[in-house]
Amino acid sequence: MTQTQRRILVIGLVPLFMSLLSVSSINVVLPAIATGIGASTSALQWVLTGYALSFGVVLVAAGRAGDVFGRSQLFMIGVGLFGLSSLVSGIAPDPLILNIARVFMGLGSGLLNPQVVGLIQQYFQGPPRGRAFGLMGTTVGLSVAIGPVLGGALIALLGDEFGWRASFLVNVPFAIASLILARAWFPPGAWRGIAADDDEHRRDLDPVGVVLLGLGVLLVLLPFVESSVGWFIWLTLPLGLFAIWVWTKWERRYAARGRPPMVDLDLFGIRSFSSGSIIITLYFLGVTSVWVLVAMYMQQGLGHSALAAGMIGLPAALMSAISADVSGRFVFQIGRRLVVWGVLMCLFGLASTIAVVVLLSQGIGSEWWMLLTLAFIGTAQGMVISPNQTLTLQEVPLRYAGSSGGVLQTGQRIGTSMGLAIMTALAFAVTAVSNWHMGMVSAFAAIAVVVALAGLVGLSDVRRGRSRRR
Repeated sequence: MTQTQRRILVIGLVPLFMSLLSVSSINVVLPAIATGIGASTSALQWVLTGYALSFGVVLVAAGRAGDVFGRSQLFMIGVGLFGLSSLVSGIAPDPLILNIARVFMGLGSGLLNPQVVGLIQQYFQGPPRGRAFGLMGTTVGLSVAIGPVLGGALIALLGDEFGWRASFLVNVPFAIASLILARAWFPPGAWRGIAADDDEHRRDLDPVGVVLLGLGVLLVLLPFVESSVGWFIWLTLPLGLFAIWVWTKWERRYAARGRPPMVDLDLFGIRSFSSGSIIITLYFLGVTSVWVLVAMYMQQGLGHSALAAGMIGLPAALMSAISADVSGRFVFQIGRRLVVWGVLMCLFGLASTIAVVVLLSQGIGSEWWMLLTLAFIGTAQGMVISPNQTLTLQEVPLRYAGSSGGVLQTGQRIGTSMGLAIMTALAFAVTAVSNWHMGMVSAFAAIAVVVALAGLVGLSDVRRGRSRRR
């Protein structure tokens, strides 16, 4: 790698790590927040959902804005907003201020994340790009590993009142350092919009498209993250799907008038992009729920502490980080087969974890056997997420690198929100009439079905690639 490439990775991956750390650590510190500022159950729910909604809604628009106006500017705005909101969250005197700050933290994350993908697309080609996305996957794996442990450790060291505040305040110095380094190290090309190079009118951000897609994603996500409000919240789902349909019609019409659309829908005609988008949405719909379910099973089902619940996923997350880096080195040689192998390993991890839970229900074995079985799932994540992202974006034109990365990440967010709602609801429903052992088995079996569907899409893409080479 060149010095410029190394600097881009350092600048981009550190705030990315912190933004994802804020997702993985929050579950552990929620009880301390409730104690510290007297947050109600609904207020605590918004600590989670406010971040998730604002994060997911702006991803595609932020990616397109980076394509048009320059990725460095959008990156710095996102990092600055994330750092300032983390500071406000850490000193929040009441639940209202905390929840408002969390919404702005989500906006900051949503602004900066697509810029990291776009910068890798812009400054890395061929095998170095696979390695860069592998390091990005390593960053994701480490954030998942360290988040719960860091949250639990801060609570243990500083107590409930200061521990949860420290989990937000730790972001601030990293955000400041990232802003300083970004201003000094980002190359000149990162400050110019790729999509605006030809003529001035290419700076059109398609504001109607931005509003339609943002509204559609919000309405689709809302019932899955706010299902406790009541049955009527599900009415937003068909409204959201209708808004997304209207958005596709608008984008076609906008492009036909010679204007640059927010997302070039012809991207979905690129087989690698459409297949990869479906794979990652299905994969996140299933696997993201694994870690939440394991944490609940360890605490509510087996009576362990939050720190112990976080520790049981540590080997899995570390294996995810290692396998993402290794996979990034070989992704172009192996292709989508690597993703399919990862799905098979994930299915093995899910099946072996189910076996451990069944044995525990019979009084046989130890829950700590899951340190090994979950490690297979962690290894699979490194083989699926980063390689799939590399292959999915391989044929995307550079002028749409940011918006296409935003589309991928939006699929991840929608898959995550749907999966968490569906799989946890299934686990709770079975647990209510049986026990936590059977709740875990049922939810993990459902996850395996969804992951298998992602594998079938990947296998179809592999076979299609073979037939094209004949």
